[in-house]
Amino acid sequence: MYKGKIVLKNLTEEEMKEFILSIGEKKFRAKQIFSWIYKNVRDFDEMKNIPKSLRDKLREKSIIGNIDIDLRLDSKIDKTKKYLFLLNDGNIIETVAMEYEDRITVCVSNQVGCRMGCRFCASTIDGLERNLEAWEILDQIMKVQEDLGKRVSNIVMMGSGEPLDNFENTKRFLKLVNEESGLNIGYRHITLSTCGLVDKMMDLADLELPINIAISLHSPFDDERQKIMPVANKYSIEEIIDACNYYISKTNRRVTFEYSLIKDTNDSEKEAKRLVELLRGMLCHVNLIPINPIEERDFEKPDMEYINRFKNYLDKKNIPVTIRNSMGSDISGACGQLRRKFK
Repeated sequence: MYKGKIVLKNLTEEEMKEFILSIGEKKFRAKQIFSWIYKNVRDFDEMKNIPKSLRDKLREKSIIGNIDIDLRLDSKIDKTKKYLFLLNDGNIIETVAMEYEDRITVCVSNQVGCRMGCRFCASTIDGLERNLEAWEILDQIMKVQEDLGKRVSNIVMMGSGEPLDNFENTKRFLKLVNEESGLNIGYRHITLSTCGLVDKMMDLADLELPINIAISLHSPFDDERQKIMPVANKYSIEEIIDACNYYISKTNRRVTFEYSLIKDTNDSEKEAKRLVELLRGMLCHVNLIPINPIEERDFEKPDMEYINRFKNYLDKKNIPVTIRNSMGSDISGACGQLRRKFK
């Protein structure tokens, strides 16, 4: 509900049929309206094959659900674009579109701000303002698609916020984005990043959706992890590993471990060795992320020599590993750099 009205962009096609029937209209109208929604219409009068009487009724009982591009920043070093979206309540969220040769990946935000408190991340600095509704997450993709004039093929839920801290809206978003008559983006093309909310990881696994999951690990030692990630005071690494194994058993999907390399903090052979002990034999992949700078913190990325040494150690121990190419860093669009704002 939105100010007492239904948000049409928050409905599956089946739910749209139920809504249309509930207001005394013919079921076939639902398919027409659903189609208009995914053509990014902003006003009911744009729905040309819908009679005026029904458009008036829709206006009385519902809203379409639209967010607006407030600003677009284009990277000068790659094809990354960062969008600042203005929400209906004046909050601003950030979304990143990364264009590769064979695909366009959009990194969506799912909260205004974040309450997880990870010390290397800009999104959490001012805390959590509110959760995004499912349609607000969905519309980030729709507006990027419209702006670029190209189909978005992949989604990473790695923008501002912790998706599993907004579990119900995340769950609905996953259903909406997979709708065949909507965006029709397959689950295997979606990656959800979490700092390790173990109970919600289990709930997500129980949905048995074949989405990819990425765990923000950043240290293989509980005491060190607690210094940079407050969530580590609640969930131990052992509990996270158990939840990952459960996720793999339910979905048969590989788990990615995101590991931000911070100079003189978590980049030594001691950490690499422990990481191998933790992950040996698991269906997983390690994504090494040289830390991206944010103005409020003095974390530095290690020299390339240390980064390669860390990677090579994992390689030799047969742990699949890559070094992430941080795109859009010149427009603060890289990992850990997205923020919340208010206009």
